[in-house]
Amino acid sequence: QGQLVESGGGSVQSGGSLRLSCAASGYTYTPSCMAWFRQTPGKEREFVSSISTGRTTNYADSVKGRFTASRDNAKNTLYLQMDSLKPEDTAMYYCARSSYTSCPTSSIYYKYWGQGTQVTVSS
Repeated sequence: QGQLVESGGGSVQSGGSLRLSCAASGYTYTPSCMAWFRQTPGKEREFVSSISTGRTTNYADSVKGRFTASRDNAKNTLYLQMDSLKPEDTAMYYCARSSYTSCPTSSIYYKYWGQGTQVTVSS
């Protein structure tokens, strides 16, 4: 059974930066899509970014130009570099894995999820 473990969350001031990591283990290597979602209390999980095995990236409009997703396939690790953070970026951030190599933006296509890491941005 595969496992995803996020790290790197924390508290920063507006304009600051954080780098999230997601370590994957226990998966048989197959082409996959890795993605980041975020969620705040009372709201649905929201797509943030995705990256394919071939490193094609996609971003939500709200983070485009500020966040950068990358992956190290040799280390089975996904990253999210978050710059120019805003208070509205405050959320629990989740790493997810999908066998859909088209990298859908809906959470229903992602079978595997990490436990989440909290990001808090103060003004």
